[in-house]
Amino acid sequence: MSTHPTSLSCTSLDFSWPDGTPVFEGLQVAFGPGRTGLIGVNGSGKSTLLKLLAGELVPAEGAVKAIGEVGYLPQNVTLDTAVRVDEALGIAGARAALHAIEAGDASEENFTAVGDDWDVEERALATLGELGLGALDLDRTIGEVSGGESVLLRLAALLLRRPDVLLLDEPTNNLDLYARRHLYAAVDAFPGILVVVSHDRELLDRVDHIADLRDGEVTWYGGNFSAYEEALAAEQEAAERMVRVAESDLKKQKRELADAQVKLARRKRYGQKMWDQKREPKIVMGNRKRAAQESAGKHRIMHQEKLAEAKERLDDAIEAVRDDDEIRVDLPHTLVHPGRHVLTLRELSLRYGARVDGEFWLRGPERIALIGRNGAGKTTLLRTIAGELEPVEGVAEAHVPLRFLPQRLDVLDPELTVAENVARYAPDATYNRIRARLARFLFKGARADQRAGTLSGGERFRAALAALLLAEPAPQLLMLDEPTNNLDMASVKQLSSALESYEGALIVASHDMPFLESIGITRWLLLDGEVKEISQEETAEIAQ
Repeated sequence: MSTHPTSLSCTSLDFSWPDGTPVFEGLQVAFGPGRTGLIGVNGSGKSTLLKLLAGELVPAEGAVKAIGEVGYLPQNVTLDTAVRVDEALGIAGARAALHAIEAGDASEENFTAVGDDWDVEERALATLGELGLGALDLDRTIGEVSGGESVLLRLAALLLRRPDVLLLDEPTNNLDLYARRHLYAAVDAFPGILVVVSHDRELLDRVDHIADLRDGEVTWYGGNFSAYEEALAAEQEAAERMVRVAESDLKKQKRELADAQVKLARRKRYGQKMWDQKREPKIVMGNRKRAAQESAGKHRIMHQEKLAEAKERLDDAIEAVRDDDEIRVDLPHTLVHPGRHVLTLRELSLRYGARVDGEFWLRGPERIALIGRNGAGKTTLLRTIAGELEPVEGVAEAHVPLRFLPQRLDVLDPELTVAENVARYAPDATYNRIRARLARFLFKGARADQRAGTLSGGERFRAALAALLLAEPAPQLLMLDEPTNNLDMASVKQLSSALESYEGALIVASHDMPFLESIGITRWLLLDGEVKEISQEETAEIAQ
């Protein structure tokens, strides 16, 4: 880590998508010491901003300035399973040189490769241990590591470089409850500038500042996410009061304009009466008529200007009130009566060793939470129930129509538009019905004609969920694998609300405890070699 003052800033930053759609125009933002949570609705440009800060993307105009080394953890991490752990950590060369020196090869090349990093092995092992990866030997190949282990291994590689700035994009997406604890500890201990994009409330409650990215601009809030919510609620309450004041003022100005017009009409009728009766000299009446017309014109202009100003104040007040687009999931009628058999698992053995001893029944509209460490087999179990994988032995039988939304969202064809993807699952649905339903998932107008391959993570989730829920027949068993991974906080809340009204059976594999608790889970299953039912109290202990 550098001994010089560290800073990270954007100046007059412009960036657009290849199709010309602007993302940022003249963005000015600077990140100081401490931990910053970068938040915003899906599609606001959070990941794009991190890529610009990391140098992964080049702005059309303006500049990104970073003093100190920058480490960047992208949202989607993939590692070559054939490489060794020390290669993945980026220390293979220094480590080989260190071993050669210890063996007596004192060549200049080896000393150059080691530099000042004589404790590289010790630091690597300590870092792996701190992140819960102590079982990974530096000399072994990575092999089939889980998604969560890939994230932590990539983070370990970044931390070993001792960066001054650390940029994290949704780092908890693939982490189980245990791995998240290690990540939180690493975030707490990082001494430099840290900017994290996340929907993980517990992680966001560990930051020092919140940077809210909205409409291409950043608004700063001191404190963690809970403090941000309180500040935002106060702001919105004040904004709504201003709307009421502006609406009252607009009504008043309309009323005064109407009253003024009535008075002017009366004066005009009186003047016309005087003219018709010729009670005054013609020149006097002419002067009076011109003066009245000028006065009436000025009066009318004054009230119209006041009315226009009142309308402008109302528009400004309304603009200050947030009306964030959120998923509006209108689930189809999927009632499952209590007691009806929905799913049977019997003496089931899965690939990679997990099993279900005896029989497991899911009856009626039960809500099952499936938890366990990364690599325990949660996704394998869901894919087996969905019929995508054959069990090693035993039975997995669904008795109702089911749909499975996988973590990788690979139910979409990236070359087809959103509307075309939905049509694949509901071939009998009319064009108008598909478009109308897609609008409730925030794909309105031209957005429904976007190719799936160009969508952001949150947009892909919405498109995939729309495709499955519009499918025919509608699912009476819905299985979701880490559904909140790519959703902003508002969309997570809306998804929770939608699933609360779902009348079918539900199985959700997730590490997001607040989300699971919000959707009315009725049974908790822990997958740890075998599937076993645990109490909610035991679940809370595991989450600690």
